[in-house]
Amino acid sequence: MSGTDRTPMLTPAGGVPRVLLPLPPHLLPWVLPPGWRWGRGEVRNEVRHYQEVIDALGRSLSLVTVPDIAHRAWLAAEARQLAHQSHPAIPTTYHYWTGSPEVARGPGYLRRWIAGESVDDRTRRIGPDDAPGMLNLLRTVGTLLVYLHDQGIVHGAIGTSSCWITPTGRLWQLGWEWAVPEAQRPPAVAPPESFVPYAPEWSTGWQPTMLSDQWQLAALAFSMMTGERPPSNEAPPPLALVRPDCPVKVAAIIDRALSRDPAERHGTVATMLRALERVASVRTSVIGIERVAPTARRAADQEEVRLRWATGDDYEVLARLGAGTFGSVWRVRDLSLEREVAMKVLHPGVADDDAAVARFRREAKLAAQLAHPAIVPIYDWEMRDGISWYTMELAEGGSVASLVTRQGAQPAVDIAVQVDGILDALDAAHAVGIVHRDLKPENVLIDRNQRWRLTDFGIAHGPGLTEKQGSTGTPEFAAPEQIMGEPQGASVDLFALGAIIAYTVTGRPPFGTGDARVIVAHQLRGEIDLDGVAAPLVAFLARALAPHAETRYADAAAMRTAWHAALDDLQDEGERGQRFWRWLGGS
Repeated sequence: MSGTDRTPMLTPAGGVPRVLLPLPPHLLPWVLPPGWRWGRGEVRNEVRHYQEVIDALGRSLSLVTVPDIAHRAWLAAEARQLAHQSHPAIPTTYHYWTGSPEVARGPGYLRRWIAGESVDDRTRRIGPDDAPGMLNLLRTVGTLLVYLHDQGIVHGAIGTSSCWITPTGRLWQLGWEWAVPEAQRPPAVAPPESFVPYAPEWSTGWQPTMLSDQWQLAALAFSMMTGERPPSNEAPPPLALVRPDCPVKVAAIIDRALSRDPAERHGTVATMLRALERVASVRTSVIGIERVAPTARRAADQEEVRLRWATGDDYEVLARLGAGTFGSVWRVRDLSLEREVAMKVLHPGVADDDAAVARFRREAKLAAQLAHPAIVPIYDWEMRDGISWYTMELAEGGSVASLVTRQGAQPAVDIAVQVDGILDALDAAHAVGIVHRDLKPENVLIDRNQRWRLTDFGIAHGPGLTEKQGSTGTPEFAAPEQIMGEPQGASVDLFALGAIIAYTVTGRPPFGTGDARVIVAHQLRGEIDLDGVAAPLVAFLARALAPHAETRYADAAAMRTAWHAALDDLQDEGERGQRFWRWLGGS
């Protein structure tokens, strides 16, 4: 494809990328509905393929299919069973395509796309969890098993590879192909031991029961705290011996569930959970974020008690997502509207400062004024019992920072639409005189549909305020004039976004980390670390990261136009063989 018939990576209005890595053979004949497109995410195993698709509303969905046509009836049974389930840990099933001679589509079913990582991947990345994190997962998966067992359904594939965690700490249980009744599964198929731990009673083969589900649940808890599976051919060591920080009574309950003799386990998973609730203190887990030092944990516990006291009638506190200098962010459930939201709370010491509270309220007000798809919407602001907070949409995909931490550098094509949306949001904000001034990967959140969205307008300045001076922003992503405390205009946001793009496609800040004086010296000398970045993108970033504001892009609209041009140039390079992708039709 060349010249006039080439589809641009982005339409003039922003559009969607027309780029796709090669599909697996069984999906090549498929024709998606009008306005739909293939996403780039995929997960596969021996019996299932999970392909990300983007529907006409821009939502990321998981298309579940079977590479082996002999498994089609099995897939239909799985979809039918899931469609009738309702539990917070079960992904919603939306539609099943049966397949027909009229349309090259099906069989396959659509469910929620999970943005996160398996417990196994998370443990490998950051190490074993602590007792509160383990208990949070144990309760969630345990209540799921009680829900299934009450219907006579056995899961059979509970493990660190089938349980997934989003960056905000939400837990999802997968592996639903194995929960289908035996009569509806192909003969002689079983989950591989590399995927799930095998219970001791399965010496002759996989034969799931409610008691083996209980053993797998306990094995999941053991693995979370030790980083290793319990052995299935011998008694595992007592959990309290290998993790002395685990409460002794909690460890004893898990040890019993890991008994080699099924008759010695708890009578049911429900019995096991009731025993846990009697001995375990109820504390919010911080499973959604990275390791927390003991002193920080104690401070978080104290803050949580205050937060629960102040918000108890209106919100259920679920998890602490993170904390900064002035406040913390929590995942909570709005009890009136029955939805999960994010709650930003001022630290107790800061909340005593009237000026800080006024700035905090102004932050919420500025963000609320900007109704834009790429800006996190603000729902409510309130102060009660000395606690100040506001609620906003929960971004289940975490942040750009957590994305790069989990997955490393991202291809430019994967962030094409996301960057376009952020530029449009900055254009809208700057048009009404609002400059963010603290753009960084942590402040660009990712929603469940993979859209990037701006948040944290804490040091923004808006219409009617004087142009800011003084050192602001985060040095690794701040413009030179910010670091040096000089007057700052809208160009600082464009510089910061350029730095975020560079960070995302390389996995590292473009001017290094550490001392702000060293960083600004690199900036002023134009020493940008863009090793491995394609030439069109280097040219785009060089202007975005120019040391002087007057030599950067004139505004967000101009930078957006340049972004489109850079992507089109990347397409040209791909067509010359430097990179392969497949272009889909459309305008």
